[in-house]
Amino acid sequence: MQQKILTTECTDATGLIAKVTTTCFEFGINIVHQDQFASEEDNRFFMRSVLEGDFNQSNESKFLQCVTAKLPDDAIVQLKDKAVKPRIAILVTKESHCLGDLLMRAYSGSLNAEIVMVAGNYPDLGDLVSKFGIPFHVVSHEGISRDEQEERMMKLLDDCNPDYIILAKYMRILSPKMVAHYPKGKLINIHHSFLPAFIGAKPYQQAFERGVKIIGATAHFVTDNLDEGPIIEQDVIKVTHRYEAAQMAKAGRDVERLVLARALGKVFNNKVFIHGNKTIVF
Repeated sequence: MQQKILTTECTDATGLIAKVTTTCFEFGINIVHQDQFASEEDNRFFMRSVLEGDFNQSNESKFLQCVTAKLPDDAIVQLKDKAVKPRIAILVTKESHCLGDLLMRAYSGSLNAEIVMVAGNYPDLGDLVSKFGIPFHVVSHEGISRDEQEERMMKLLDDCNPDYIILAKYMRILSPKMVAHYPKGKLINIHHSFLPAFIGAKPYQQAFERGVKIIGATAHFVTDNLDEGPIIEQDVIKVTHRYEAAQMAKAGRDVERLVLARALGKVFNNKVFIHGNKTIVF
């Protein structure tokens, strides 16, 4: 018996859950777990179902056709194998805490993903990556234009064709051209601030100057608007007036790596729907 994850998004209407569950019954498919949400704001329906059954290729295709046929015309229905790990590429600069955490989680099996490549604009983290037998590439920004550096990076990423690209403290602002090169939801960033506070550079210095009593981190999808993409996961820790900006940054590293790992766990397990500039997270 195989387990699959069925995700459904469409205009809300009466009886949608019954239509999906009835189809599952007709195909002899068991529903292990199910979450759903209806947005009153724009009348959208979202559902994630963990299914178990005999999913040969023919049966799977017919099942999807039947489900889709019973739903509104704008329905987006996807069926993914729970056992298949998404392939990810990670972009970095010099900070190792988020990258190191993801490498260890992938190595231990606690991160449901295969890291196919790491690339940085500096060579500093190459030795760390090599310990895990993962290819590391340097795409320097020095001495060339931003456009040329991004073209080289995109070529590298396109060659390995990852399912997701993770910006794990990649301290370069992506151009609209590079963002538009990838499908919505493919680029994920960890920002060292509890957004929407302290957007952009040096957020811990900004937090120190403002005298905040909490600092946090935000994992979000990347859009053209700097640090304003749909938020996946956030968390905070308390600080006091005794913390200098550098101490805040040190304390914040633990929050950053945990928030990024939790966010990726949800995305890779198909628990996240992008809903305008928001997310539905099951």
